Amino acid sequence: MSSPPKIMAQSVGDMLFAIGLAEGRYSDPRSLARYHAQVYSQNGEDGIIAEIFHRVGAKDRLFVEIGIETGQQNNTRLLLETGWRGVWVDGNQSALASAREVFADFIASGALVIMDAVVTAENIDTVLDVSGVPEQFDFLSLDIDQNTSHVWRALRRRARVAVVEYNAALPAAAAIEVPYDPQWLWDGTNWYGGSLKTLELIGGTKGMSLVGCDLLGVNAFFVENGEAVGRFREPFTASAHWEPPRFHVIGHTGHPPSSSSRQWQRLGT
Repeated sequence: MSSPPKIMAQSVGDMLFAIGLAEGRYSDPRSLARYHAQVYSQNGEDGIIAEIFHRVGAKDRLFVEIGIETGQQNNTRLLLETGWRGVWVDGNQSALASAREVFADFIASGALVIMDAVVTAENIDTVLDVSGVPEQFDFLSLDIDQNTSHVWRALRRRARVAVVEYNAALPAAAAIEVPYDPQWLWDGTNWYGGSLKTLELIGGTKGMSLVGCDLLGVNAFFVENGEAVGRFREPFTASAHWEPPRFHVIGHTGHPPSSSSRQWQRLGT
């Protein structure tokens, strides 16, 4: 009996990666997946965020991150430590106590505001009003598990660039999400958030294009329409950019992140 084709021995994730490789998703110089780099982020977002702003440039260098836990491992710590300023929001009081201790110097200098709030679709803009966030700013990171898509839809403010968690267990072409319930917390199953297509449609209402996802299938990246065309891989659709869930493929790469706040030196600034 002949051996089965090699593809049969691969995992589903391997097969999907091979398909993406064959269609040029990872070889296209405009693709973001190749820029995975991890200083403080969980899924290589540090490198992708840096590449996006390399292409579109920074303006006010202001970030908002919702869902930061202790702040030691998130999507904006590297921005903070390289001269950006911004707002962190989370509803875990013990985690925020740790963040306030570790990042006390940035709080004292006015570079960082930490807000203790459980964010909902009803209060998101009020929370940012209190934090002094302007109507438009450079970067938004949103990862609150259960109601992420609903909160992003409700957000009135505009960011030039956004990274938003999607549910990679859901089919790329299906515009579905969990029903909104501000009291519901993620139960650790695949019952959470919205599909990548859902986020694509929400982004469209905000004048933003879906320009890529991280390789682990956790976050989707969006850029303002006018700044996306010609700089990122098209088409800007969920089917073109969806990555399957590979949550346990890559842990933290390299040395562990510093447990103390730091300030990196930027060349030419």
